[in-house]
Amino acid sequence: MQLKTKAIVISNVKFGEADLIVKCFTLEKGVVSFMLKGIRKSKKGRMRVSLFQQLTLLEIEATYKENKNLQYLKEVKIDHPLQTLHTDIFKSTIVMFLAEVLKSSIQEEEKNESLFQFLKESLIYLDQVDSIKNFHLHFIVKLTSFLGFSPDQSSTDFPYFDMLNGVFQLKEYNMYSFNNTNSVLLKELIKLENYGGAENLKLNQERRKSFLDFMMLYYELQLQGFRKPKSLEVLQQLF
Repeated sequence: MQLKTKAIVISNVKFGEADLIVKCFTLEKGVVSFMLKGIRKSKKGRMRVSLFQQLTLLEIEATYKENKNLQYLKEVKIDHPLQTLHTDIFKSTIVMFLAEVLKSSIQEEEKNESLFQFLKESLIYLDQVDSIKNFHLHFIVKLTSFLGFSPDQSSTDFPYFDMLNGVFQLKEYNMYSFNNTNSVLLKELIKLENYGGAENLKLNQERRKSFLDFMMLYYELQLQGFRKPKSLEVLQQLF
């Protein structure tokens, strides 16, 4: 069948001498991987390696066959041009981190329009604004609601956050119950509706690092096979 859909590039991996394997999160089919034959050596044609940078927003047309691991692209064009995500050193570092988080988090091969729209709108916002020091913190909190393990907000008055069950509790019930500055910050970020509000939080580099480690542990406990991003250390050096 012919597949026409919007897509977000999650990762790209060199294969052989000239090929590229690209994993995308598509609007219509969820996660789909594509084999791009000869693209790394070809100087002709409309498909260029630069189109497949992480988190690029695309419109694609492909030959799609169910139950195949690799599909083949026919046409590709930019859906929404991103002006700064891949040229600004701070934003490009955030992009690397978010792409790794998404690669480990999103496995579903089915349509999830709400998640797709959340990702697209978040990336466009990140591309357009200058103040981004807390963006990644708020993003990974907001993402949990689309992945099915958003912290329960019915008991945020309680001091302890139980990572195993994703709930706030009155007492410490297990080794993954925390009552510290990270659980307090989590409550603050949960309540914020837009990214702009997160930029008003006064956090130093140490607080951001601690909270990221805290949230990565939460992801590891909630998502089977989740791997801590390799780019995490670089991100924490910049923010």
